[in-house]
Amino acid sequence: MYGYGGKVIRIDLTKKKIEKKELDPSLAKEWLGGRGFIAKILYDEIPQGTDPLSPENKLIIATGPLSGTFWPSAAKIVFGTKSPLTGGYGDSNLGGFLMAELKFAGYDMIVLEGASREPLYLYIDDDTLELRDANPYWGKGALVTEVELKREIGEAFQIAAIGPAGENRVRYANINHEYGRQSGRCGMGAVMGSKGLKAIAVHGTRGISLYDPDGLIQITKAALQHITHQPYFKRFRLYGTTDITDWCQGMGVLPTKNFMFGDYEKEEKLAPEPMRKRILVRDKACFACPLNCANYTFSKKYGTYIDGPEYETIGMLGSNLLLDDIEEVQYLNTLCDDYGMDTIAFGGTVAFTMECIEKGILKQSDLDGIDLRFGNFEAIQTILKKIAYQEGIGKILAEGSKAMAERLGQKSEHFAIQVKGLDFSAYECRGAPAMLLSFMTSDIGAQHTRSWAIVQDMDMGRDSIEGRAKLVKELQTLRPLMEMFGVCRFPWLEVKLDFGEYVKAFNAVTGLGYSKEKLFQISEKVWNLTRAFWVREMKDFGRKYDLPPGRVYEPMPSGPAKGLHLTEEKVNRMLDEYYEFRGWDQNGIPTEAKLRELGLEQVAEDLRKMNKI
Repeated sequence: MYGYGGKVIRIDLTKKKIEKKELDPSLAKEWLGGRGFIAKILYDEIPQGTDPLSPENKLIIATGPLSGTFWPSAAKIVFGTKSPLTGGYGDSNLGGFLMAELKFAGYDMIVLEGASREPLYLYIDDDTLELRDANPYWGKGALVTEVELKREIGEAFQIAAIGPAGENRVRYANINHEYGRQSGRCGMGAVMGSKGLKAIAVHGTRGISLYDPDGLIQITKAALQHITHQPYFKRFRLYGTTDITDWCQGMGVLPTKNFMFGDYEKEEKLAPEPMRKRILVRDKACFACPLNCANYTFSKKYGTYIDGPEYETIGMLGSNLLLDDIEEVQYLNTLCDDYGMDTIAFGGTVAFTMECIEKGILKQSDLDGIDLRFGNFEAIQTILKKIAYQEGIGKILAEGSKAMAERLGQKSEHFAIQVKGLDFSAYECRGAPAMLLSFMTSDIGAQHTRSWAIVQDMDMGRDSIEGRAKLVKELQTLRPLMEMFGVCRFPWLEVKLDFGEYVKAFNAVTGLGYSKEKLFQISEKVWNLTRAFWVREMKDFGRKYDLPPGRVYEPMPSGPAKGLHLTEEKVNRMLDEYYEFRGWDQNGIPTEAKLRELGLEQVAEDLRKMNKI
C-alpha cells in the first residue's frame, strides 16, 4: 500500500511472543492511521470494564500515512490506551524522530498486550524484532535510559522510554523521546510500566512507497514557499510555543495560582526573551520540520539540559505554582521528563494540593511535613520525587487531582481544574468560552490540542457564547486529522498552510483520491467511536462528564479579564448546541441514527444492548 509500511507488530508480553502481521488495507482506507487505528483497535479488542493497569489493557503505537515522508512536519506518532488517569479513551501524540524510524523499518503500528514479570525493552532493527533484558535500565530516569541505551545499541536507534513514574504506575506518567519530546497525557507511561516495558528502540533503513512522488515534491515545494514567507514564520521559529506566554498574560488567560487568576505579576521573568537569553543553547526541530520550534536549553544554576520548557510547562509549573525563575521551571521540567511525568497534570495536581492547604482542607502534617505552599520551589521538588516513587503522600497525589478531590470532599472538586479526570492545559477560560467548551468536550479530557479555540474567542467577543459550539465542532473535526495523517499541526495553525494542501499531500502519498469531505467524515467517525468508548466504559456517562469545575463560574478578580466568567446557564446552552451539531442526544450520547450514518452499526448495536441508546 502506498504511504504505509505495510506491517503491524503484535506483542504479548506475558508470553514474550512477537508476531509480524500484514496491515489490513481496509483498516488503512477506513481509519487512515494514528489515532484512527488506535480508536478502532481499542474499541474492538479491549473487553468492557478492563482495568487500565491490567495485562488485558493494550498500549498501541501508531503512525500515519504521511509519517516519515518529506511533507513539512511529518513527525507525529500516537500512543493510545484505556487511560489509567481517566478510565476512558486516551491517546497522546509524540514528535521527534521515532515515527519516521518505525516507518523506515516497515511498520505502521505496534500493539502491546499482556505484562512481563521482568523488565524488558523492545528492539526493532528492520526485520529483527526482539524483547531484550531491561534490568540494567529499570529504576533509571527516562533521559538517562535513552543515553545509555544508545551507547549500548547505537546512536542510529530512536528510543522512547519511561522513567520511575511509569515503572511505579503514576497515573499521569508519560513516555519520553529525544530528550524532551513526550507522549505526555492520559498516563501512557503508567500502562507501559504496568507491562514491564522500559523502552522501545527502533532503527529502519527502508524507504516509503509513494503513489505520486513527483506530485508530492511539487506540493511540498509550494508548501515550504508558503511557510517560509509568512510574516510569523521567523518569530515562531525563534521562540516556538513560548511566544504565547506574553499573549496569554496580555489576554488574562495565563493560569496563575491554581487558575484563581489569569495574569501573573512576575510573568516577565518567564517570558520568551528572558528565557532565550538566560538558558537557550540552540534551536531544535523534529523530523522534516522547517519551523524548528523546539528550544534546547541549559540551566547554569542546576546544570540541566532539556528540550524545553514549552509554553504549557511554563504556565503549569511557572505561573500556576507562583514560580518566577525560568531556571527553576527548566529544572522541574528536566526532573519531570527524567522521572517520566506529565508536566501539565503534575502542575495541576500540585496547585490543587496547595490550594487545599490554603483552605485548611489539608495540613502540612498530612503531607509528610512538606511545606507545600505556592512559590516554594524546594517543596515542589520534594513532592515530585515522592509522587514518582509513590512514597508517603506521593501515593495520593499520584492518582491525580480528580481522584484527590473525590477523596477529600469538602467542596474541593470546585477547584480541581479538570474535566473527565484530565487537568486543564495552560489556559484560563473564564473569558474564553470556546476554549472552555473545547476542554469540556475533548474526547480525552481537558486537552488543548483537540480544539485550540482561544484566539477565535478574543475575536468573537469574550462575554458571548454565540457561535462557539459550531466552531469547536469544526475544529474537533479538522485538527484530529493531523494525528491520523501523522503530522504536526503547527504549519497549518501558526503559518496558515491551507488544509487543502494536506488533502493533496495525502492523496499524492496514498493514491486514495479522498476529498476533504470524505476525510472529515472519517474524522467524525473516529470522534463518535471514542465517545462510544466512554459510554461503554462508564456506567453513568453523560452530560455531567462534560461539565467544568466550579471555578469557571467565579468572576475573574483582576487583570485584563477582570469580571469575566461563565454561568451554568451559558455552559449548558453551549453543550445543548454542541450536542445538536454532533447529532447526539441531550445527555451527550451518540444517537443510533448518527452511529449508523457513520457506518458504526456494530457500535450502535452494542450500545443498544446496553440500553445506552
